[in-house]
Amino acid sequence: MASDASTHRRDSPRFGLLLVMSIRITFLTLLVIGLAVYAWRDWYKSLCGLILLMAVIEHPDMPKNIMGIQGLNPWNILMADIVLVWAVMRRREGHVWDMPRHITVLLLLYLAVIVVGSVRMLDDLAALRYNPIGTLISEYFVNCMKWIIPGLLLFDGCLTEQRVRWALASIVGLYFLLAIQVVTCTGPDALLTRSGMEDNRIDIQRRVGHNAVSMSVMLAGGSWAALASLPLVRPKWGRYAVVAAAGSIVLAQAMTGGRVGFLAWVGVGFVLTAVRWRKGLLLVPLVPLVIGLMAPGVAERTLAGIGVVDETGNSVVDVAEVTSDRALIWPIVIDKILASPALGYGREAMIRTGLSATYAHLSFWHPHNAYLEMLLDNGIFGLLVVLLFYGAVVSRSLKLFLNRRSVDCAAVGGVAAALVLSELMGAMGGLSFYPREATVGLWAAIGLMLRVSLARLRVPASVPPSVNPIPPTVGSVNLAGLSVPLADR
Repeated sequence: MASDASTHRRDSPRFGLLLVMSIRITFLTLLVIGLAVYAWRDWYKSLCGLILLMAVIEHPDMPKNIMGIQGLNPWNILMADIVLVWAVMRRREGHVWDMPRHITVLLLLYLAVIVVGSVRMLDDLAALRYNPIGTLISEYFVNCMKWIIPGLLLFDGCLTEQRVRWALASIVGLYFLLAIQVVTCTGPDALLTRSGMEDNRIDIQRRVGHNAVSMSVMLAGGSWAALASLPLVRPKWGRYAVVAAAGSIVLAQAMTGGRVGFLAWVGVGFVLTAVRWRKGLLLVPLVPLVIGLMAPGVAERTLAGIGVVDETGNSVVDVAEVTSDRALIWPIVIDKILASPALGYGREAMIRTGLSATYAHLSFWHPHNAYLEMLLDNGIFGLLVVLLFYGAVVSRSLKLFLNRRSVDCAAVGGVAAALVLSELMGAMGGLSFYPREATVGLWAAIGLMLRVSLARLRVPASVPPSVNPIPPTVGSVNLAGLSVPLADR
């Protein structure tokens, strides 16, 4: 009897964990089924739900496949359903694809760089020595491209002011849901000491699913995106809720301990403040003081390697510590790039050229710098295409953000600028320019921004400013408070 009771006590926590997991999976299944069915009534709102689901796609409880079939998972099933409905409705309504030509060309070149680099990789399978060809095609072609699709659908379907706000809510909501997961899986010691912060990084990877460095960069743009959307919220309680959401995202980012993300947060905030919120520059000197008082662990983590005392007793900067040993591998990668600067070596060049094996003691399987990775894989041409695309996106985003005739334009531009700038800044210490799970919110913001930017350009200059956008009207594309006839699309 005593043995049975002991066994029961040991099994109870496991049973409780399995029960909670079963409840979560059941809820997820019902949610996906509901969104898939509702898509036949309004595919756009289901698309917004799909974007929100990205917050849990890497969660351990999220099924990665069904019945062992690769790629058959709830998120992919829902996206396939939405794409099918979109295609049916689009053909029925006679819509025309009207993305700006130069953006379309740059995007196609971007995708071409990815495809060519991946084909070159497949031509050298012996160097990879792992994964069957089917898995490689799924991972490097299908999975890479599918993360862009929600953004393209947003661009094509965001035809009313109401849809603009639905999209903004889903994008900001995505980062808020990620932040909630980070806060709930880490302890308060993450803000107090560097060691506590570094310990919690493992919990983030295990319980949320995203790498702490990647998560830090995502949340860096997410908090500023939430603040950029604030002018669209009219009720006072709603404004407080948005500010609280932005604060939660900042808190979660601090708990990640990702120094690249910290720098991205500062950089994005400085750009947006200098461009439009110039009075906020007066608060810049207070930022280090507030961080030092409220989150000493963040300050300690950020300054790690600075002011280290060497053997002679002098205070120096330990570059390897500051860059988390990235400075040890970057010169090696640069030397390899210079051997084939124009076209690079194709995807996974770090592994296929033997760099990762030769310097296995450094434990680097990736250059930990998206710019160097693109140069190594696809050369100067590949990096130039990527930078031209993002440069065009940032330019359009900041122009919208500066628009004082419409709060919709300013909000959409601010959200897109925050997320893209965070990605570009965070890329200096990690990430990748190949589309991945963590960039779905980014691509959604780009698609939304392109639609609003295009609609804005079609508005005659004689139309007066609109601070309070008019309601959507039947038979027109009503964006940024201005009505654009469908016949002009």
